[in-house]
Amino acid sequence: MSRYSKPGDSLDLRVFIPAMTVLVAVIAPLILFPESGPAMVNAAFSFATGQFGWLYMLAGFGAVVFLIGLAFSKYGNVRLGGPDDAPEFSYFSWIAMIFCGGIGIAIVNWAWVEPIYYFTGPPFGVEPKSPEAAEWALTYGQFHWGLTPWAIYCLPAIPIAYSMYVRRQPGVRLSEAARGVLGRYTDKWPGILLDSIVVFGVIGGVGTSLGLAIPLVSKLAGSLLGISPSLGLDLSILAIWTVIFGASVWFGLSKGIRILSDTNVILAILLLVFTAVIGPTLFMLNGWVQGFGQMLSNFVTMSTRTDPLAQSTFTQDWTIFYWAWWIAYAPMMGLFVARISRGRTIRELIVAELVWGSLGCWVFFAVWGGYALDLQISGALDVSAILSTEGIPATVLAILNTMPMPQLVTVVFIVLCFIFLATTLDSAAYVLASVTSHKLSGYQEPKRWIRIMWALILAVVGIVLIQLGGLKPVQTSTIVVALPLIPVLVILTISLLRWLKEDFGEQSRTAHMLIRSPDSETAGDAAKAPSID
Repeated sequence: MSRYSKPGDSLDLRVFIPAMTVLVAVIAPLILFPESGPAMVNAAFSFATGQFGWLYMLAGFGAVVFLIGLAFSKYGNVRLGGPDDAPEFSYFSWIAMIFCGGIGIAIVNWAWVEPIYYFTGPPFGVEPKSPEAAEWALTYGQFHWGLTPWAIYCLPAIPIAYSMYVRRQPGVRLSEAARGVLGRYTDKWPGILLDSIVVFGVIGGVGTSLGLAIPLVSKLAGSLLGISPSLGLDLSILAIWTVIFGASVWFGLSKGIRILSDTNVILAILLLVFTAVIGPTLFMLNGWVQGFGQMLSNFVTMSTRTDPLAQSTFTQDWTIFYWAWWIAYAPMMGLFVARISRGRTIRELIVAELVWGSLGCWVFFAVWGGYALDLQISGALDVSAILSTEGIPATVLAILNTMPMPQLVTVVFIVLCFIFLATTLDSAAYVLASVTSHKLSGYQEPKRWIRIMWALILAVVGIVLIQLGGLKPVQTSTIVVALPLIPVLVILTISLLRWLKEDFGEQSRTAHMLIRSPDSETAGDAAKAPSID
């Protein structure tokens, strides 16, 4: 029997148990030591970003440079699959799944308010609330949600997809993509440790998303229902989310996650168009164009600014924090995007993330960020005052209330929030099920019971953390994990380059570069056999 024909979808306890042990080890101090536990986590975060901020900056800039070079090289033509591997999803659905899985609830939370933070606390010694501060506010939103974040997301996706669809190695895991460097140690404790850290990072990333989403939706829903946010309301909202993303995970990639992502993008476009039409359209367009140009002309400076002399906290509070955040999410995104990218070329994958992913985020910041900034500058609403005194959820609610038909807009926005987070959660549950399945091939989906188990685990973790008020420490813990992930990304890159040189080093550039291993046809046919749920 071919190794690919074996149903490799049983739960792999070698990865599952260490990952859950790490998760418990992080949550336990929050329960046992509610005061000192979060303080220790914050100290670790301050050390990581304070002492190694330069490393985060170099990692982000290096990812952009490497991927642009790879896209323009002959290796950009390498197809992630065999001769008969056509793309599994339409181009629109593929882009929608990448965007929704990678950005989730964060974009609808920060696009409104992040430019206001920059406007009141600008970089480079610019005077707060000045016209120059407004220009940098529109620039830094595009920088922090543009090329570098998507390059960080894309970097692990390519070697993972290469491992699954070109090398046909069993196992939808980060460790398999590092086999070009780890060799026989992939199946030993270094590989198991790597995959366990990835599982913890994914769970912690979900904690981050919940920490952003639940207070926001609770505030918006409470305003419509005339009730104050409470633990009961938070848990009810979490229950609705669990049902939505649990059903999506149950139906799998084509019937669940794809449909939810398509719906999410269409609804987001409608709300963005509505805001652009009723808002200061010309200001949004001019602001985006100027911010885009300013970002491009200052990209290298912004990508390498550590501010060692003036020692302002802007870079550490924003850029380094964000780069750590994206790196912490990168394994999940790499695994998910790799799984849905069979049949695409390396160049197509790089363009999908760096170009379309960045453009999607820029549209949100141009429209919603521009709308909020115009309210602030024109004096129609003191957004910065509400933000500093009442927080982000109250600020978003106040901004929505300035629009025509505010209650209807708020309802639509709440639905968008539900779908946006659900697309992140179902992607997370799917990835967790894949990583903890034993030798799952890239042509199989993990067993439904494992997918649902992870959906329930994520829900339980959310309940526990909401009751403890411990979402922030788990978010911070996840970002600390980003520090050791930087050398992991380097290992993945070296592994990919070794494979590319070995497989295509002597081949001249062609439109589609393919590899056919001796057993590729047999392996591919066997691997395409449906998994048993």
